[in-house]
Amino acid sequence: MDKGPFSVEWLAQSSRGGAGELPGESRPEGSPLQTPLSVPADSPREREAAERPGQGAVPAGAVPGRARTKFSAAQLQELERSFREQRYIGAGEKRRLAAVLNLSQSQIKTWFQNRRMKFKRQTQDAR
Repeated sequence: MDKGPFSVEWLAQSSRGGAGELPGESRPEGSPLQTPLSVPADSPREREAAERPGQGAVPAGAVPGRARTKFSAAQLQELERSFREQRYIGAGEKRRLAAVLNLSQSQIKTWFQNRRMKFKRQTQDAR
């Protein structure tokens, strides 16, 4: 059976970088489809990480870039107190906590999202 354009075989081969051209289409020398990849990357994030010099391998599921925020005991105490009062934070309280704890509003928002998920897991495990 001939591997016509857009057949399963043609698409599989093109995703590996070795596909033939479409009829009537020519590619210049050194084009991406003619240049074999040394190590195929599974995702765009892994390809980006491989292209950056001096960066170590990124563990699976980790997002390169921003380091994980480690909250101080005082910050956690204030966040937990606020969470006990209300599980969903309003805009005013978010601004107040961000100013008092020297964190960004997005860090406060993310902490509350993560804390609600932890609360949900804890209540489900208790059943």
